[in-house]
Amino acid sequence: MRDFSSDHRWLSINTATVRAQWTLDRIVEECARRGIRAISPWRDQVAAVGLQRIATLVRDTGMELSGYCRGGMFPASTAEGRRLALDDNRRAVDDAKTLDAACLVLVVGALPGALQGVPEHKDLFAARRDVHDGIAATLEYARTVGMPLAIEPLHPMYAADRACVNTLEQALDLCDAIDPERSGALGVAVDAYHVWWDPKLEAQIRRAGRERLLAFHVCDWLVPTRDLLNDRGMMGDGVIDLPQLRGWVEDSGFDGYSEVEIFSAENWWKRDGGEVLDTCIERHRTAV
Repeated sequence: MRDFSSDHRWLSINTATVRAQWTLDRIVEECARRGIRAISPWRDQVAAVGLQRIATLVRDTGMELSGYCRGGMFPASTAEGRRLALDDNRRAVDDAKTLDAACLVLVVGALPGALQGVPEHKDLFAARRDVHDGIAATLEYARTVGMPLAIEPLHPMYAADRACVNTLEQALDLCDAIDPERSGALGVAVDAYHVWWDPKLEAQIRRAGRERLLAFHVCDWLVPTRDLLNDRGMMGDGVIDLPQLRGWVEDSGFDGYSEVEIFSAENWWKRDGGEVLDTCIERHRTAV
């Protein structure tokens, strides 16, 4: 394992972590001021400031992108809905390329309408077929511009509304089906919050290997968790053995950034943004 104790050169900030405090341009500036070398921004944050403005700011500050959030949301009840999803994903690929992101992260979607509270059907198997077909079609385009796609399996609590791919094994099965040559164009984003509980996790990380491990996200699982979406913990405050998990990922060939992604409506989003970033730096050195 790499030694993180003396610096934070391998720390990346997923910009959701301080989205409640600052606009994206301010986040880039505050990260650069602290010697944080990488971010992973969200599309709505980029749109709010302007793609070209962010591209220029990233270039001028020397910032790298450990990923870009997000593509996906493929399932739909109609052919038109599926076509619109593919169009949106092509735009996401283009934006990620403009920003020179390491990968486009895919949160694949689940039952159509469920995220809005009105599921249009209950066929999760149909949703998974849409996911397979949507990733395959998006990958065909992403290859032409050289943008890797990273499937992010989400915790099973999100199976109905956000992602019907819920284990690393499922994500890698998709990779093997769509990209059997292990070209590096399709892989996975391993998010500790979503996969830490999985009894097959170590074996599946080793199965992924260097070619498939495209992103590594860290935060912590609090006990108790008060809100399943917006109560993630700062590293070291919960029950995830992050050093063990990072060890597995690095032993399997991953040598990129550890990306801090914290949704925290009742805690970290209420604090000063500078305090949050400074704490991320400290915990990256001591708890990751």
